Amino acid sequence: MGRPARLGRTRLVAVDGPSGAGKSVFAGRLAAALTALPAPAELPGDAPLDPPELLPGEHVPVVRTDDLLAGWDDQLSFWPRLDEWVLTPLRAARPGRYRRYDWTRAAFGPDWVTVPPAPVVVIEGVSSSRAGIAPELSLAIFVTAPPRLRLDRVLTRDGAAVLPDLTRWRQGERRHFDADATADRADLVVDGAPGAAAGTDPAVATDPAVATDPAVATDPVDDSITALDPDVHYVRLR
Repeated sequence: MGRPARLGRTRLVAVDGPSGAGKSVFAGRLAAALTALPAPAELPGDAPLDPPELLPGEHVPVVRTDDLLAGWDDQLSFWPRLDEWVLTPLRAARPGRYRRYDWTRAAFGPDWVTVPPAPVVVIEGVSSSRAGIAPELSLAIFVTAPPRLRLDRVLTRDGAAVLPDLTRWRQGERRHFDADATADRADLVVDGAPGAAAGTDPAVATDPAVATDPAVATDPVDDSITALDPDVHYVRLR
């Protein structure tokens, strides 16, 4: 990964985007791809990189912000917890750690998950590339998909009972992305729905509860994707 480290000796990669866009899948595949990279070729006389690049097979940790949220109402206010537990230690080249939130029990679990000060660390979740962390990011990625498809994905995963909370969540993330200019600042915009057309997903279109969700009707973040900066790279999530 030929980008400089900006969080201590760590290259921090943020995978941001709205709920149901495919962030988790993309972040997992990105970490696996980086872990599988071969050793970089060295020419005679090359000086060792400081901080070093990834070694072949070196694990790339993925921190998912959903694990640090204290429930639906902690959508954006969780950040001090992430900073204290994970980012501050990494800045000092020390291991970070965090406890996963149990959404069923509505409490943080007792066990700590260690985040080593690896050459590359991925953070994934809504607001993970917020403006406040931008100077310390080596790469900011924004994953997007049509609003109806995103909604269908979340309801399929979590069940229709989450719809009231999800509606508030989608409205909140939309306001955040607009105020934060998240997509505009992204180094890479990823299409998380290759081949999908907005508003044509039959599983959502036939659901009356979904049809009345105001977050589905229009979504500026997704509807404006074709109008984003043409210099930003677009890829497809396969």
